[in-house]
Amino acid sequence: MKKIGIISLGCSKNLVDSEMILGLFKNQEKICFVNKIEECDLIIINTCGFVESAKKEALDTIFDCVNKKKKTCKILVSGCLAQRYKKELIESVPEIDYVMSINEYGRAGEIISNLLNNEKLNSIGLVETNKVSLTPKHYAYIKIAEGCRNNCSYCAIPLIRGTLVSKDKNIILKEIEIAINEGKEEIILIAQDTSGYGYDKNDNYYLEDLLKDILKTSVKQIRMLYLYPDEITDSLIDLIAKEKRIVPYFDIPLQHVNNDLLKNMNRRGTKEEIIEIINKIRNKVEGSIIRTTFIVGYPGENEKQFLELCDFIKKYPFDRLGAFTYSKEENTQAYSFTKQVPEKIKEKRLNTLMNIQKDISLELNKKKVGKTYKVRVEIYNPLSKEYRGRSYMSAPDNVDGYVYFTSKDKIDIGDLVDVKITEAKIYDLRGEKI
Repeated sequence: MKKIGIISLGCSKNLVDSEMILGLFKNQEKICFVNKIEECDLIIINTCGFVESAKKEALDTIFDCVNKKKKTCKILVSGCLAQRYKKELIESVPEIDYVMSINEYGRAGEIISNLLNNEKLNSIGLVETNKVSLTPKHYAYIKIAEGCRNNCSYCAIPLIRGTLVSKDKNIILKEIEIAINEGKEEIILIAQDTSGYGYDKNDNYYLEDLLKDILKTSVKQIRMLYLYPDEITDSLIDLIAKEKRIVPYFDIPLQHVNNDLLKNMNRRGTKEEIIEIINKIRNKVEGSIIRTTFIVGYPGENEKQFLELCDFIKKYPFDRLGAFTYSKEENTQAYSFTKQVPEKIKEKRLNTLMNIQKDISLELNKKKVGKTYKVRVEIYNPLSKEYRGRSYMSAPDNVDGYVYFTSKDKIDIGDLVDVKITEAKIYDLRGEKI
């Protein structure tokens, strides 16, 4: 019996790749999955390599596995770090048995079979409709496209994943059908550029068309992550406002609001257009939740431009907001820019921005006290005797807050229950099941 372990780092898009890798072993009699490094015959480390902190986490994980594995265990490194630094990994970490770049996923089964002494696997390459779910029983991520066509000056994603390639709608619908049959109630559509779906083709079939076809299935809930602001059309907003099975949750990475910086970042759109799209969503979509991310310390960002960003989030408060300091990434356009902002100033600006958001988040959460929301149960803590779950206002990627609540009755993980909010925290809510 061959024992396989996988460590999936990074985002949900990488998690889907990990699910497909595990699909190679699905229903194999001579293969089982284990959770301890020390027991593995093969460890697969599916890495992220988007920013410096992600690269560090990936390398730390690799060295941890090298130190803990048994002598006969093989190590395979895949994912973004493998794609971006294949040669460097081979040269600097000889303990890795194979570095599998993303470009090699079409022969992943062949590569892994060789590492397992020609053990027969399900397919030569990764197959979207043959996955092993790594999410809880009630939701599934469905990747609808790969790559990005935006070429933002700071971003390494096009270097790693290539330009936008939309997945065939029939494959997507088949994946969703399989997920529904497995009992998944929340389908989460993801991509590096989800709202750009279909723009790389000439068949006039876009995200709205895909959503309408998905709605023809028995899906109970659809959530979308990563929508570019200039691609959120009026008709898409109207569809979300009308269709109750589509979560009114808008994950819109804005990165900044100063027009000069937006232009320098190669971002499409202006501050004025950002304001227009926010107002449309707020006015048209009842109960809308808007999440965004911002970069602080981008090359050339001065104090006035940073304060403009701070004033903006006060005037147009976001339900969810994350921020990160600019990371200087090799081979990106911004890597060679002059006027790099010192690290100390980056960190100071990050802390300032997030402290403002803490106040905003707390005030928004206070308005929810006394209201009742449907919450999906995810964890029970026997020490605090509390359940933890998500309402429609939170995505399951450990970025948004949670709802903690008590219940007189025993509840099963995955159940959807009504919770009355009794207390507001900065990011989380507390309540009781009614």
